[in-house]
Amino acid sequence: MRLAEFDYALPEELIAQRPAPERTASRLLRLDAASGRLEDLEFADLPSLVGRSDTLVVNDTRVLKARLAGAKASGGKIELFIERVTGAREALALIRSSHAPRTGGELLVGDGARVTVVGREEDLYRVRFAEEVHAVLERCGAVPLPPYIRHAPDAADAERYQTVYAAQPGAVAAPTAGLHFDRPMLAAIEARGARLAHITLHVGAGTFQPVRAENIESHRMHQEHYAVPRETMDAIAGRRVLAVGTTSLRALESAALSGQLRGETDLFVRPGFQFLLTDRLLTNFHLPKSSLLMLAAAFAGLENIRCAYAHAIARRYRFFSYGDAMLIERAA
Repeated sequence: MRLAEFDYALPEELIAQRPAPERTASRLLRLDAASGRLEDLEFADLPSLVGRSDTLVVNDTRVLKARLAGAKASGGKIELFIERVTGAREALALIRSSHAPRTGGELLVGDGARVTVVGREEDLYRVRFAEEVHAVLERCGAVPLPPYIRHAPDAADAERYQTVYAAQPGAVAAPTAGLHFDRPMLAAIEARGARLAHITLHVGAGTFQPVRAENIESHRMHQEHYAVPRETMDAIAGRRVLAVGTTSLRALESAALSGQLRGETDLFVRPGFQFLLTDRLLTNFHLPKSSLLMLAAAFAGLENIRCAYAHAIARRYRFFSYGDAMLIERAA
């Protein structure tokens, strides 16, 4: 398939710059992939759409304060964006600077925390901190808002760019479908008899990168760490599975394909993919030409997604990380 098939024109004012006033106050577009039928709902309607035969699978990754401002020892300004923490004091990072830092060079970030450039792995740098990485990020880091959100991260973002069930630190981008839930909503879903289960997939910086290969088959996904507890596999057995977000779907399908409940995944879900576990997908509206849009098209059908996105634009839905949600019912 060609990249141009996944392009669309989005009015800039529909890119949500702030979340809804309340987590559950977003809109919800429901798509039945079998018929192509669209239904305009509120996210607060979601509990009425689940019952005793359903299991919702959420991603409990926790977003790190992954952006660090600093300087080289020579004085030149840099930004360190942690892509993945690989050890207590080590990480892989993107480094933005006027000149590429040299191996062995020292950087000073935040309040003067020292970081040494150990080496390079393609577009990422392997770096070593003089103290624990998580301590520096928590003390000095900034919330890694996506590039299409233009304001500097503030205290509100520190709370709202994180799911209420976040538990496992490691992501550098939020699993955004989960941002719509609050505790009362989760309780209402369980009161309906539906089960809640969790996976962990640490979302990497590559989630912001557009697909650039004109033939999408040539695209290679970045690797992300995932873990699917045995209890989650038990909780979905024989039940209708609603994956909350593309990351939950990718973790479930990676486990099903590989037979491994934890590991690294670079699964690229595109039209033609055969889903093994996931029946329903709750997701946000995704960027043009992105791998996430291709995943949605694989799940719903490309023509269905084109119609749904045209409908959402016409009805002034809010797009991307802080935007509205979409519930896709996959055709059997």
